[in-house]
Amino acid sequence: MKPINDRVIVKPAPADEKTKGGIIIPDTAKEKPQRGEVIAVGPGKDGNMMTVSKGDIVLYGKYAGQEFNYKGTDYLIMREDDILVIVE
Repeated sequence: MKPINDRVIVKPAPADEKTKGGIIIPDTAKEKPQRGEVIAVGPGKDGNMMTVSKGDIVLYGKYAGQEFNYKGTDYLIMREDDILVIVE
């Protein structure tokens, strides 16, 4: 997969299975993860260089990106502007 322009492909982190107190969270109550790993980065748009790079762990908005499934794995594709921070 190779995104175009300022698009980024992110593999979301898995949702928490248990609370810190040990309570198991059912699938219907799990929150969407807001963190993931950058899998691929587009070349940029209008001559602007991309800030994120492949392998970065990033935080993004709760409803950011478009979900899609590729070869049995779920991914998000979003604009670089939808990424809030790179976690180091």
